[in-house]
Parts: sequence; structure tokens; C-alpha cells
Amino acid sequence: MKQLLIVAHTPSPNTQALCDAAHRGATYPELENVRCVVKTPFEAGPDDVLACDGILLGTTENLGYMSGALKDFFDRSYYGVIEAQQGLPCALYIRAGLDGTGTQRAVESIVTGLRWRWVQPPLILRGDWQDDFAPQVEELGLYLAFSMESGIV
Repeated sequence: MKQLLIVAHTPSPNTQALCDAAHRGATYPELENVRCVVKTPFEAGPDDVLACDGILLGTTENLGYMSGALKDFFDRSYYGVIEAQQGLPCALYIRAGLDGTGTQRAVESIVTGLRWRWVQPPLILRGDWQDDFAPQVEELGLYLAFSMESGIV
């Protein structure tokens, strides 16, 4: 059984809907060998990262940067996982009121330092809320979980 960790900052009903969509995708009924754990960045820590086989990060764009909550998660976890989790499959979605590129660069910089492996480019959900945001995040969760289960990543 492989474990997917979702670490998502959810300060609003819309961002909670995105986290729920990621979980729905990661727990698709046909996936039999992936267990999904969902935690906020404040709840998650290095032990959670060490216990997982893949990680899906979710953040808001705050002043052109990742959420302080996700930054806090990285600050507390970085040195505790850097050696043990090199190559960890990861994915990212960003709920961006603007363009999300500053947030993307910041997270990519940390992920590069951790030597984690992107399973696909970050998903940036730009502008005003759109009804198709949640299905896109659900697909991302499904893709990552399926890739883990089938040994693609």
C-alpha cells in the first residue's frame, strides 16, 4: 500500500473545495493500493513526509508568494526529510487571484532543494473562481495517485 500525502492550505470555502476535490481524485474507487492522508500545512510535518510515497501540495497565492502556512510547513520539514525523501513524486496546485508565477517559482525553488520529482507542471488556477477549478484539481489528485499505484512514478 502506497501513501499519498495532501498538504493543502484551505482558508476559504473555495480552497477547501479544491482540497476536497484533490482527495476525491486520490481516493477514486478503482485505486486499491493508495492510501490518502490530508493535512493542513500547520498539521503536517517531517514525519508525515517521511511516511508518504508521494505528496500533493495546495496553496493560495499571497502577495505573489505561497501561503505562510505552506512556507511554515517547508521550514519545519525541510532538513528532516531532505536526505530520506529525494525523488519523492510531487504535484502542486495554486489558487491564484493574480498570475501565480511568483508562488510557483517559490515552491519550485524549495522542491528543487529537496530534490523531489515533479509528476507534471504546477496547476495554476488563476483569476476569479471558476466552476472548472475543482475538477482540474480532482484530476491532478487522481493522476498522482494512479501514477503511484501503477509504478509510473
